[in-house]
Amino acid sequence: MATEGQALQLVAKLENELIRRRGDIDRHNNYYRGEQRLKFASAEFAKFHGHRYKDFSDNWTQVVADSPVERLTVTGFQADGELSADRGLWKVWQVNGLDADSQLGFLGAVTGARSFVLVWGNPDDEDTPVVTFEDASQSIVAYEPGSRRLRRAALKRWQDGNQDYATLYLKTEVWKFCRPLAQQDKSPQMADVDEEMDSWTPRDTGDEPNPQPNPMGVVPMVELPNKPMLVDEPISDVAGVTSMQDAINLLWAQLFTASDYASFPQRVVLGAERPMIPKFNSDGVVVGQIPMDLDKFQVDRTAWITGKDAKIAEWQAANLAAYTEIIEVAVGHLAAQTRTPQHYLIGKMANLSADALLAAETGLVQRVDEKKLWFGQGLREVARLILLAQGKEAEADAMRSGRVLWADSESRSHAQMADALLKLKQLGFPFEWLALRYGLTPTEVGDVLKQREREIEMDPVSEITRQLTTGAAPLPQPGAEVEPEPEAEAAA
Repeated sequence: MATEGQALQLVAKLENELIRRRGDIDRHNNYYRGEQRLKFASAEFAKFHGHRYKDFSDNWTQVVADSPVERLTVTGFQADGELSADRGLWKVWQVNGLDADSQLGFLGAVTGARSFVLVWGNPDDEDTPVVTFEDASQSIVAYEPGSRRLRRAALKRWQDGNQDYATLYLKTEVWKFCRPLAQQDKSPQMADVDEEMDSWTPRDTGDEPNPQPNPMGVVPMVELPNKPMLVDEPISDVAGVTSMQDAINLLWAQLFTASDYASFPQRVVLGAERPMIPKFNSDGVVVGQIPMDLDKFQVDRTAWITGKDAKIAEWQAANLAAYTEIIEVAVGHLAAQTRTPQHYLIGKMANLSADALLAAETGLVQRVDEKKLWFGQGLREVARLILLAQGKEAEADAMRSGRVLWADSESRSHAQMADALLKLKQLGFPFEWLALRYGLTPTEVGDVLKQREREIEMDPVSEITRQLTTGAAPLPQPGAEVEPEPEAEAAA
């Protein structure tokens, strides 16, 4: 068990690493929200026009980040050796609202390079642990030296009101600390004094001990990395988009400026003096001249030009299509680099067949499947932590080699999906497996099976007809034992 000094030292180290990561996380989140500063502009352009476009962005970053997240839908968990999905785990998932919150967690991982899931027991309901997705700007996990999976400690740090809070999770205990929120308007010297006086102190937890024991015996926070590397940190999907996004914003700013100044033919008067208006005194005598306001010419579109050498020249209007062509090329590069289908970005619907659209989305489907692989490892550990929090050690051990069930990554019509499942049924795949493949949750699959059983009881003739026409085996009656197949009996 760690001492208070050791716990505070670990909190300080993890907090420093969390602060170091915060800059990139905030930057990528700002790009996702469209808060992008004008970059790559020349000094002259930025000086005269930069302020006009400080709040403008043609935000493609959000589309790139959202496109895989909308296809990441968890439909259940299945332990090793089990033939059906675990309905108890799915109940915990739904009670904690993770149908929706998981989308927030996946989006946080895509933009911030990682997100986290925290599992802890619920004193009000021992069968339903509390499971929450945590943002990478507030949470961090430390691993054992030389390992990317064995967790040594975890920290969650956040602000509420005028207090900073920190919770340190270790394998055997949990420490809770707090400190006053530092004021920003103090001198550096006074800030140093306050930092010494307002350091982390154990939080008042009422009747609960601090530290309190960790009954699960493992660190209860799991990291979901996005694009993990062997010897480096995971990569945000937004990181590779920011440069091209800045270029697209600059091109639009230049196009708007050219549209304002040079979208119409410009005429210039040569060989003539600037038009002047005579200035008269009270007696009607000309005493001087006043230059004519040229802004009036821009409104009236007419001018009286005198002088024998006066002539008119014209500048052609700027070719604004050149800008839009470059922008389309830039968006195409962005689509290729991020494996985002171009019809997601260009916004045009072409007369393409269903097979052609599926082929166009192949890159995105592969990108989603990669995220399912890495997120799935973390979520499988989350399911194990839930079972440990429930005291089900045997089931938790089986879940270590279990799997996460996902909805199909491909975007198919109901007719295509039904046709594919029908062919799989003819090959011998069981109905329950097909129902999960269709995208039903374990709860929905159980309900459908019960409804089918009730239909058989109400109309046994239709069941006999089904067996004769399809050659299928009879469905088991409620409460009846399933007879083993002859081959299985002989093998036994």
